[in-house]
Amino acid sequence: MRQFPPEFLSSLGSVIGSADAARAAEAMSGESSVSVRLNPFKRLQGSTLPILEGSAGVPWSPYGHILATRPVFTLHPLFHAGVYYVQDSSAMFVGWVFRRLLERFPERPLRVLDLCAAPGGKTTDLAASLREACGDDFLLVSNEVMRQRASVLSDNVAVWGDPRVAVTSVDPKAFASLPGFFDIILADVPCSGEGMFRKDEKAVEDWSPETVELCAARQKRILADVWPALRDGGALLYSTCTFEDAENDANLEWAARELGGGILPPENPFGLRTTRHGHMLVPGEVPGEGQWVGALIKCSYPLAHGQSEPPVRGIGGSFARLCTDSPEVRRKQSVEASMDELKRLRPLRLGISEGEWKGKDFVPDPDWALSISFDRSRYPEAPVDKQAALHFLHRDTIALEGAPLGYNVITYRGIPLGFVKNLGRRCNNLHPQSRRIRMDIV
Repeated sequence: MRQFPPEFLSSLGSVIGSADAARAAEAMSGESSVSVRLNPFKRLQGSTLPILEGSAGVPWSPYGHILATRPVFTLHPLFHAGVYYVQDSSAMFVGWVFRRLLERFPERPLRVLDLCAAPGGKTTDLAASLREACGDDFLLVSNEVMRQRASVLSDNVAVWGDPRVAVTSVDPKAFASLPGFFDIILADVPCSGEGMFRKDEKAVEDWSPETVELCAARQKRILADVWPALRDGGALLYSTCTFEDAENDANLEWAARELGGGILPPENPFGLRTTRHGHMLVPGEVPGEGQWVGALIKCSYPLAHGQSEPPVRGIGGSFARLCTDSPEVRRKQSVEASMDELKRLRPLRLGISEGEWKGKDFVPDPDWALSISFDRSRYPEAPVDKQAALHFLHRDTIALEGAPLGYNVITYRGIPLGFVKNLGRRCNNLHPQSRRIRMDIV
């Protein structure tokens, strides 16, 4: 069994009990499971993904699958097309809580912030849930403060293909310039990373009680900085991949007390472990890694008459009002108007461009072909086999015999991969350099 810091094992035992902590440590010494979540808006017609053979469904995700074997995703063209996203099954539980929270927000449009979003797993889960609930009537802002990680996030959002997802790279305090802008904020905050010990040896090496204290303090700052951007009556979805009380329940209590809110108690439809205020997924008890998630409702103005504290009724379903009507009713506006407001933060991605004129030539944007709103009647399509698809994704020069000259859409199994400009004997490859396959294609 792997060696973990004794202080960590002691701390974990204080949260879940010494016997369960020993079982969790044993599980974290073994192999990780691998899971994917399908994109419901990029379905294959009349066929299934071979990687799903022998897979098991994720109980809390309608599109989640735990795979029987670990494939080489880089060599799967449909992975690059956004047909599915590789995400840990425990992380998908945040999406389940989010969908429960959506039940208390019937108004449209909805504006949601994924505050610490890279590499994009939770963003793509939220995007699919919002589209199913709202159609086009939502705006999801996906933020990552680290610029290099934000570039990866932007690429993953582009591949997923939802035009209502914007990407920003700003410090959380920058969102204070948009007071009351968001209905829901997901803060999947940086943490001590205990839940990732099975996958990340460096997380084990870097762990210490001092790291836990530092993370807990940083999490408070992040929540305080972004708090003005959440509207009164809005929901904060707070999650970590650690088991530490100081970073989980205690911080949610701090937010409720110091920032103003009512904590929503956890539900337990799947028999998962719960803590004072949240759900805790522990390796050995679930197939995936460690995850904690809780939620509260912002209540920065007076409670309803006769209430000494917000009522507790669970995350979804019918709620009593937590607060009286806000003296400032949030101004309803279109998603397009919300996007205009967001421009002050200089987003890396805001909607999806169809392309641009370069001289007399209209050059399609590579991301346009990946968008779920792409009009496939606009360009001729060139179906290719797997090997040709991989060469396209490798940014090799390819030839399309019999295809019309000009811009064509490369498709694999009926799903668009991107654009080429057919010159006759060869094609100019428009696949973005940042997303090209770097391993050798045999």
